[in-house]
Amino acid sequence: MILDRYFARRFAYIFGAIFGIFAIILTFLGLADNLRRYGGDAGSFGDILDLALLDAPSGVYQILPLIMIIASISMFLGLSRSSELVVTRAAGRSGLRLLLAPLIVSVLIGAIGVAVMNPVVAATSRAFESKVATLRGGGSVLSLSSSGLWLRQGDDTGQTVIHAARTNLSGTTLWDATFLTFAPDGMPQSRIKADIAVLNNGAWTLNGVKTWPLNTADTPEAAATVSATASISSSLTADQIRNNFGTPSSISIWDLPAFIQRLQSAGFSAQRHIVWLQMELSQPLFLGAMMLIGAAFTMRPQRGGKVGLNVMSAILLAFTIYFIRNFAQILGENGDVPAALAAWAPPLAAAGVALGILLQREDG
Repeated sequence: MILDRYFARRFAYIFGAIFGIFAIILTFLGLADNLRRYGGDAGSFGDILDLALLDAPSGVYQILPLIMIIASISMFLGLSRSSELVVTRAAGRSGLRLLLAPLIVSVLIGAIGVAVMNPVVAATSRAFESKVATLRGGGSVLSLSSSGLWLRQGDDTGQTVIHAARTNLSGTTLWDATFLTFAPDGMPQSRIKADIAVLNNGAWTLNGVKTWPLNTADTPEAAATVSATASISSSLTADQIRNNFGTPSSISIWDLPAFIQRLQSAGFSAQRHIVWLQMELSQPLFLGAMMLIGAAFTMRPQRGGKVGLNVMSAILLAFTIYFIRNFAQILGENGDVPAALAAWAPPLAAAGVALGILLQREDG
């Protein structure tokens, strides 16, 4: 147990150090990039620094597998050069048994990342998008709640808030829709209820319409009118509606199941978010597999020029598996493979490959 605690502490320390280095590097890179994009009259240096700090957690979280493979390679190269691996084996500890403590730490890091860092990244991503929208002078046009879908559109003639019980996959057809129109000064103008509203050619075409004027002295119900069809101009497009859902990474994993339910209830496809949820749940296993890959190539005594070759082989294999995982994610999002298969097959395959290499090198 003393030896296990030593390896666990050492691996956690190395991972933390590499994590901190990458966090600092990504923060400075983000600062330079945001200065180029939003510098000058668009925002002050403080605003740009805030953007860099808000964007850094997302960048670091995305490269956790890279950090894990580098930490694994660094640890086992260090143990090999200091002959600690030789001493450990001489004490009767097998190579596979030696990996147990680092493996547990890597899986725990993945679990903590999903449970703690994922919500932090989601919050900072939303704050980053909000601040960018403020600097650009725009904002989100869409929101989902338990009561249905909410949209906002506007131009120089005023604003319109739209609520619908459900919609189609593209967000261009609304059922049981309500339109609240406001004048440029913010005063309400009318409330329009429609059985169906279809967005086409820059306008909402309404069917089964009832209109209540809100800017007259009469009571709205007394002045209400009913018509078969009506039209309301719109500045929205189908792409704007879809894009304003944001990325699944901007939603905390704790809130994601409820958000998926709201998406499906509103009539949208939630396949992208379902795949992301499964990908996040498989993250601890994937990080554990990355640790095993790094160990498989570097935990034997290094001789001559084989050090560079082994390190390169480990990194190339890790990048190949990472690419396959991203490809599987795309297939899952397109519905070509089940979400669970797309998320869990690459980590399981990576762990199997790493264990195969370890067994071959350990036992021949």
